[in-house]
Amino acid sequence: MQDRIEELLAELDLAGKLRLISGAGLFRMAGDPAIGLAEMPVSDGPSGVRGENWDERDPSVSLPSGTAIAATWDPALLGEIGALIAAEARRKGVYAVLGPTMNLHRSPLGGRHFECFSEDPLLTAEMAEAYVRAVQAHGVSACPKHYVANDSETDRFTVDVHVGDRALHELYLYPFERTVEAGAWMLMDAYNAVNGTTMTESPLLDEPLKGAWGFDGVVVSDWTAVRSTESAAQGTDLCMPGPPYLWGEPLAEKVRSGEIAESAIDDKVRRILRFAIRVGALDGTPQPTPVFTDAQAQDVVRRVAAQAMVLVRNDGILPLAPGTKIALLGPAAGEPRFLGGGSATVIPGHTITPLAGLDGRLPLTHTAGVHLSEDLIPAPLAIVIDPETGEPGVSVRYLAGDTVLGTQHRTTSRLVLLGEPLAARSDLVELHARLRADTAGDWQIGFGGVGHIRLDIDGETALDENVALDSGDPAAALLNPPQRHVTRTLAVGDEVDVRVVTSIEEAMPGLGIILGATLGIRRPQRADDEEFAAAVDLAREADVAVIVVGTTEQIESEGVDRTSLRLPGRQDELVAAVAAINPRTVVVVNSGAPVEMPWRDDVAAVLLSWFPGQEFGAALADILTGTTEPGGRLPTTWPKTTADVPVLNTTPVDGVLDYTEGIHIGYRAWLRAGIEPAYPFGHGLGYTTWSTNDLVIAGRTVSLTVTNTGDRPGKQVIQAYLSRPDSVIDRPVRWLAAFTAVTLAPGESRIVTLTLPRRAFEHWGPDGWEIEPGEFTVQAGTSVTDLPHIGHVC
Repeated sequence: MQDRIEELLAELDLAGKLRLISGAGLFRMAGDPAIGLAEMPVSDGPSGVRGENWDERDPSVSLPSGTAIAATWDPALLGEIGALIAAEARRKGVYAVLGPTMNLHRSPLGGRHFECFSEDPLLTAEMAEAYVRAVQAHGVSACPKHYVANDSETDRFTVDVHVGDRALHELYLYPFERTVEAGAWMLMDAYNAVNGTTMTESPLLDEPLKGAWGFDGVVVSDWTAVRSTESAAQGTDLCMPGPPYLWGEPLAEKVRSGEIAESAIDDKVRRILRFAIRVGALDGTPQPTPVFTDAQAQDVVRRVAAQAMVLVRNDGILPLAPGTKIALLGPAAGEPRFLGGGSATVIPGHTITPLAGLDGRLPLTHTAGVHLSEDLIPAPLAIVIDPETGEPGVSVRYLAGDTVLGTQHRTTSRLVLLGEPLAARSDLVELHARLRADTAGDWQIGFGGVGHIRLDIDGETALDENVALDSGDPAAALLNPPQRHVTRTLAVGDEVDVRVVTSIEEAMPGLGIILGATLGIRRPQRADDEEFAAAVDLAREADVAVIVVGTTEQIESEGVDRTSLRLPGRQDELVAAVAAINPRTVVVVNSGAPVEMPWRDDVAAVLLSWFPGQEFGAALADILTGTTEPGGRLPTTWPKTTADVPVLNTTPVDGVLDYTEGIHIGYRAWLRAGIEPAYPFGHGLGYTTWSTNDLVIAGRTVSLTVTNTGDRPGKQVIQAYLSRPDSVIDRPVRWLAAFTAVTLAPGESRIVTLTLPRRAFEHWGPDGWEIEPGEFTVQAGTSVTDLPHIGHVC
């Protein structure tokens, strides 16, 4: 490979080299036909593969979120997930999937935690390493991100994270080190600075990444994270997106003048050529990937979603007996969150809500009980007609002045334009539909978007405004733009002609056209108190009340951190009211990260679903009816109240976010503070019973005899922690050292063996990795606080 790389490099002049180290488009790496190098599309992940465009006409499989994947505590599952991701990438012509996201849950307020794995560096590292190996086994590159300390969203483009060397190496760098050991072909550096230097120019790209770890792949910038032409002399290899504006002609001038050595550019080009060989972009030789039918993909997502769900409380009510009459309540029962907001978003070809999944499995009645949001929603396909085609959907026109550049039939009322060629040539984009009322009453009809927007209803202008974005984050312009609406009283069957015309402007230098435009509605609905009372009435008449509660896209999404862990709206009030009249109440929590659950001890069962992907309803029905056991364990600590959390700060002070807690985050901080959470790290219940016996320690090997003492198959996760009470250095009370998932039949026993890696005993000192001489304590069990087996190892 190296000889081929040098031959190709010699064929490139300076302009050819510079063309390769900047993107050719928003999600496309440059090619060079003269040397047989194809352009290489990349795609946002990590919970599915969106492709270059955000387009419902080319749907994607929606996988469970990062927290859900980590909640399985089963790296072996990544084999199937990685194969499916690779297959989706190849189907969409993508060479690299931008994931996994492996920043840590330093504070539960972090708005993007749903996309990340865990608060623990070892669990994160094990899942991330398995992800990288599984995807790349099929010739598609993974891209671990965001290197490093991008653990919250507030001021994410500019924040300077101050973190000590020990915490940096033991916690935040360690998962990335493991993905390099797994052979990652690409890695993304972050927007933020660390200890005074922005990450695209950080010395951490040289050491330890390219030096001690030996990373020989491509370091790609997060999109627009490169801040200067001079940064090309540093460790970032690929400036995205394109076309180049910082690393184009301005960089050529600096190389010709000798200010930046051409040898620095050559190293970047070598890495990109090596990447191209690995993914088959040279000479058109990509590796074949597995082929998944729709049914096979749905089966994978459904099984993984069930393996990820964590049963944190159960008084014996679950699984539900056949024929149990349930009242299915809560706003997320009919309108759940399948996936998190931001760059992790994909558009699935279908989704199954809890309501759809349970309908037919158990007799049920349903109402939401709580109106969670006053926002408009994209007008559903069932009530909009494209006036141009007469088919369900909307007509989208791209205009330059009075000239129509193109027209599209779209089956969504929420248009997201990222690098759309027609938009790049247009001044205006127009969404046009006939809206047919399916409910009588006062309808809100309007739009979501940024810029100059006009709303016409039945040919008359109803709104005409310049709409500004409160935040400078382009993610908000796409995913949570401001909304405006008017009210119209409609009878069932009434039709109105609705047209939304939005000006097109470039969002940020280098990003080109980014536009989110929504034709939105809000149907007439019962008054809040009436809806609430209706839910309580249904619960009173049911055998069991199942309430699905959750967060919103405004609360958990890229670009924003949370200010509280409380559930929005009256959801807590609804759970309390229902539990008071029906003690057989099961609560399903549809969030990607921890929320407060003040009613947790008053209900019969609590099941955490995370953001479980497109098969949510089917997987949930499997769990509730006992077809499948909930297989998850907590990858992050769940607090009783926000005030209890030992590490909360995500808001910089004078531009600096100081990690004063050092190595004590997550369960380590809880143990150090002596505060009892609602549910500890590693906790989770199933539908059978277990015993663990006969701890044996031989060198750095720990063995336990695990027995399924119940009457049905089950899964258990055995966890081993180390501690050093008499240590001369500051240490956590205990820290995860090894784990494994085991599935046993009723009555079956197995000796489970864990190997404690050398790194589990090491700490980062002035001279690098060191091991303190002497004895370490080993504790084994099924959560960080349920460790009945104790031994010692030197």
